[in-house]
Amino acid sequence: MNKLYRLIILLPLLILGCAPKVIEENKAILKTIDDLNMNIFSNKGDKIYSITSPNSTYDKIKLEFNLKKTTIKIYDGEKIKYIINSDSSILSNNNSKLELIGNVELRTFNQTNDYLKGDKLIWNINGSNYELFGNVQFENTNVKLSSTKSILGKDNIIKFFNPVKYTIKDDYNDNKYEINSENAYYDLNTDSLSFESKEKRVRSIISF
Repeated sequence: MNKLYRLIILLPLLILGCAPKVIEENKAILKTIDDLNMNIFSNKGDKIYSITSPNSTYDKIKLEFNLKKTTIKIYDGEKIKYIINSDSSILSNNNSKLELIGNVELRTFNQTNDYLKGDKLIWNINGSNYELFGNVQFENTNVKLSSTKSILGKDNIIKFFNPVKYTIKDDYNDNKYEINSENAYYDLNTDSLSFESKEKRVRSIISF
């Protein structure tokens, strides 16, 4: 049993500590929780992420949360690294997998205020990748990109899968619009955009 799973066993205690208003709909299966505010910590006491929802249910059989209007805050030390909002979410598999559904928006906290949007996001919490599907849109002060799928990795690089459309911005308005059928990569650390061909060769790199 790894560190995260040892943490998960304590989840019911964390929820009770939030003092939610609990209404028993079905004592055998479901528990309804209003104003959920749950914090998850590592064994060292570092906050990993927090979840808030105005209304949620907990399935005692599936060990699964179903949450409405979800806000997830993901931490890097004491600082918030990402905030993710969605219409609903499912926290399942002993809280090792989080699936956000509908109007998903992931925001980073840096100088360019990046926004990554889509229809659905999957985060395997034991891993480090965030997979976004359906009408994927990325925007900051430098560029706009769209694709059908993207993956944000622990290296802070977002991979966009073809076909990729992108817009380069200038100081006043959108300056250049192109369509690219190859994969694209945006590095959040360096604010650079690169493209890759089927032969795995970088065709171009744009730095901002």
